Formats: sequence, structure tokens, C-alpha cells
Amino acid sequence: MSASRLLFVCLGNICRSPLVEAVARRRCAEVGLDVMVASCGTGSWHVGKGADARMRRAAEAAGFDLSGHRARQFQQGDLEAFDLVLAMDRDNLYGVERLVTPRSSAEIGLFLEWAASAPPAEFPDPYYGEEEGFTEAVALAERGVAGLIRRLRSR
Repeated sequence: MSASRLLFVCLGNICRSPLVEAVARRRCAEVGLDVMVASCGTGSWHVGKGADARMRRAAEAAGFDLSGHRARQFQQGDLEAFDLVLAMDRDNLYGVERLVTPRSSAEIGLFLEWAASAPPAEFPDPYYGEEEGFTEAVALAERGVAGLIRRLRSR
């Protein structure tokens, strides 16, 4: 059985997870995988805000539009609403895991590890870095989503 509802989680939901959401939405559609994708952050600082301008530029250069994205915070109910919750790094994974209850049904993991696209195991956060980190994030998102698609198709 293939996961049909995927949630990507990073810290603020303005860089990595909205990028991976956009890449996954397009690439899954291109190969005919019927999935619903979304993203969120474990922190609340950016709720309601758009994606980071540097990430929007890097994504746009690669053909992905993040202009409509609005950040939201991860909620305990996401562990029931989604089949697969994939965090960008171990800190975010811990933020997800600490909200698990007996009612939680989602499979949880690190995005790059689950997608068999590691190393690196953790998706680096470009937020405090230079512009090239955002461009590198797009390439890593593409590689990770390719692995995700392979794994989803093999299920």
C-alpha cells in the first residue's frame, strides 16, 4: 500500500519543507502517483508567512513556484491526518515524535533516510547561509524526491 498523504516537516516551514512539498507535488504528478502533499514547521515563528525570498528565487530558477505558500505549524492531529510524516532533520523529527499518541497512525521518519537518498541523513537548513545553500537545497530536494518516488512505487 502506497502512502497517499505526505507531510514534510522542517523548523519554520519557509525553506526546506515547502521546497520539498513543491518538488514532490510536481514529480509525483509527472509519474502518475496519486498523492496529497503538504508541509509545515515545528516552530511557530513564521505561521502565515510566505516562503523565504531566497528559497523562492532558488526554487523559481529550477521551475518551482513557492509564491502561494503560507507557513503553518505542525499539530498533533497531523499524525492522524497524514500517512507519512517526513522531517528534514533530527531536531524536527524529535519535535514530531514528542507529539505521538496511541491514536497516531502516520509512519514517521527522516526525509532523506526514508527516501533512501542519504547521505546526508539530515537535510541542511540553508536559512543562515549564503545564496548557494538554497540552490544546493533544490538539488537535494530533487534527489530526495526521486528516492521517495522509487520507494512509494515499490510499496
